[in-house]
Amino acid sequence: MSDNPARALAFVAADTSEARQAARKLAVLYGQCQPAEADVIVALGGDGFMLQTLRETMSTGKRVYGMNRGTIGFLMNEYEETGLRERIGLAIPETIRPLEMQAVHMDGTVMKALAINEVSLLRQSFQAAKLRITVDGKVRLDELVCDGVMVATPAGSTAYNLSAHGPILPLDSPLLALTPVSPFRPRRWRGALLPNDSTVVFDVLEADKRPVNAVADHTEAKSVISVTIAESRSSTATLLFDVDHSWSERILSEQFRY
Repeated sequence: MSDNPARALAFVAADTSEARQAARKLAVLYGQCQPAEADVIVALGGDGFMLQTLRETMSTGKRVYGMNRGTIGFLMNEYEETGLRERIGLAIPETIRPLEMQAVHMDGTVMKALAINEVSLLRQSFQAAKLRITVDGKVRLDELVCDGVMVATPAGSTAYNLSAHGPILPLDSPLLALTPVSPFRPRRWRGALLPNDSTVVFDVLEADKRPVNAVADHTEAKSVISVTIAESRSSTATLLFDVDHSWSERILSEQFRY
């Protein structure tokens, strides 16, 4: 349960008329301050906007309470205009750590980026990607032929990872999901669960013939030859969830949907 009252609120909105209208209405009801001065930032939109807000507030200590004014909203609370301060005061905080991606391009340059959901490698052309997977210095898969592969956080396990038939992870689980996308060889390999302190390295085999891009959430590195992924030890973000609609409850509900 959140132990700090939400006195000063900053309402931020996705670039949609529905989200902007909600932000204006809530600012009139509860007041508006700058995000840097807020006790809590209220994000209005969908999961994509929540990810953007979390990236912008990463490691600032700001708590983010989302309300769904978008299309998906798995990271968001239900939209309700009344009793907002009370809801925030009772909300359950969940602290998440992003993944750190270090991607090496074919010319030797390196791109670094953070991912709250997942880091994915995807084939760039009509030919399947061919990858070698190393975990904590030990080669675990000499050759994976696939459309792609990803490492997903618990927060991201219900996003792209789930659509690729990866496992759903509770937010507080000390795990990462390693999930292939359309694996061709080995055909029956369905991925792995890794401790969250693991370091995963993907080496791109036949990079000239089978080019691969790496994506950390929305940051893309083109034509990579190697990608190293590890959970950040220094960066954090904190989300607030309503007591009656907690992350744990959403995870359970998602697993029993049909």
